[in-house]
Amino acid sequence: MFLNNALNDMPISRRQALTACSMSLGGLALHGLLHAEAVSEQRTSFDMKPRAPHQPAKAKAVIQLFQNGGPSQMDLFDPKPTLQKFAGKPHPGEVETFQLGNKNIVLPPQFEISQYGESGMHFGSPLPHMASTADDWCMIRSMYTVNNNHPFAISMFQSGKPFFGYPALGSWITYGLGSENQDLPGYIVLRDPEGYNTSGKAVWSSGWMPALYQGTEFSSKGNVVHHLRPSVKRSTKSEKRSLDLLAALNQKHLGEHPREFELEARIRNFELAARMQLAAENLLDITQETEETRRRYGIDNPTTASYGTRCLMARRLIESGVRYVQVFPPLKPNFQPWDSHGALKSGIETIASHVDKPSAALIQDLKNRGLLDETVVIWSGEFGRLPITEGADGRDHNRNAFTTLIAGGGFKSGYTHGETDDFGYASVEDRVSVPDLHATIFNQLGIDHTKLAFRHKGRNERLTDPEVTGARVCSELLV
Repeated sequence: MFLNNALNDMPISRRQALTACSMSLGGLALHGLLHAEAVSEQRTSFDMKPRAPHQPAKAKAVIQLFQNGGPSQMDLFDPKPTLQKFAGKPHPGEVETFQLGNKNIVLPPQFEISQYGESGMHFGSPLPHMASTADDWCMIRSMYTVNNNHPFAISMFQSGKPFFGYPALGSWITYGLGSENQDLPGYIVLRDPEGYNTSGKAVWSSGWMPALYQGTEFSSKGNVVHHLRPSVKRSTKSEKRSLDLLAALNQKHLGEHPREFELEARIRNFELAARMQLAAENLLDITQETEETRRRYGIDNPTTASYGTRCLMARRLIESGVRYVQVFPPLKPNFQPWDSHGALKSGIETIASHVDKPSAALIQDLKNRGLLDETVVIWSGEFGRLPITEGADGRDHNRNAFTTLIAGGGFKSGYTHGETDDFGYASVEDRVSVPDLHATIFNQLGIDHTKLAFRHKGRNERLTDPEVTGARVCSELLV
């Protein structure tokens, strides 16, 4: 049997000044200015200056390689002979489904899963390059989440809540620790320049935190930083006069509103933008890398070039002191490239061919440069897939079990954690929830997830909301 659960007395206002200056950054920044009005928080100032953690830290930065759609665990990481044995037969238990059109018929594994490295970690044949770095990964095969719908499951993985409007993991980390590079945002997003994956910008929102802590989009194609320079080129003298006027207006406004800490944060956003004009484009010019390095990331191959460029940019950003970098997969063939409702085999082969080599190159490059020990790399989707058939050759969403890979930052290397049932449907041994994972990542950055809070509407909000979720640090995953 299976179940279905489809589910401000100035002659000119500051806003007018921004518009009159014709600054490309103005419109973008104004959204952040207005958004921060409602923020109420116990901290005495907002900035990106580095802050001491609660406790000694093993890592100081995070790269998240997010795999939209939900990679199939039983076809890539979690071998289940029982699936082969029951192939074409009814699943003997209850299976929660999301889409209509599911059949209660077991779909056998679509790829050979073999053991790699000294650790004997399991990888499916579509991921040969990641398999070659098996001994650098910590594989968590017993992940589970709370919702089967992409937007809500993505929101859960990114913000700890299955609803929009909450700060993302990267926002919490930069709010808590600041950044080591004051010329760049602490939280940078590298998406496919062709467009947005599911949920778009909501994935890197700072929620009710100041906009200073939201993800800033950098591009791997064309202008690196969106809206950084005016669309119509102006003289240096003219631009300086505009910036000086804006600074004077901001300081006057600040003088009229002492101890407006949110306003101070807004002003810093403009100051940061000016510094970025000097720093960002040079830093992210990957032609400065050796030909061998670019080849290793697959930048010489049309299939891997785009994702490889983003992975290489992520390494350069972390190397320069950026705190949190988020890398998204190719937009095509759809907004959720790992979503395997049909043509599962060819679909996985296609998306894996884009991300496998660059992902492995990033791990090896960080390791060779001595950066992996102090950087947490996360490779994961928002949920997994079902053992039964959807249509003729697909798998539906599964919140009850999925696999997450973590490398570096004091996580055990070459270690496989947890188990699912015989069909790979549900996590049954050493289960790890999304809040558990967040708490553990915080721990490696020296953050106590029970202490880092933001006062919002009279409540101390936390990423993990431990009183509700029971989130814990999974010490068994750590060295």
